[in-house]
Amino acid sequence: MASTGGRSGGHDDAALDEIDLAGELMIAATASSGDRLPTERIDEVLLDRPDGGPAAGPARGEG
Repeated sequence: MASTGGRSGGHDDAALDEIDLAGELMIAATASSGDRLPTERIDEVLLDRPDGGPAAGPARGEG
């Protein structure tokens, strides 16, 4: 069993965020009908973050 040893877990949070993003990309890829996930769809998945990530502001090309 792993332990954080009393650390705040800052690096763990970053790792969990990356795992979450990778999971979202895998889900999008599974739902895609093509052999490859289009760049536009990758941008949608990565930039449309409800947690205040990069997409918290206006989307590219807007406003």
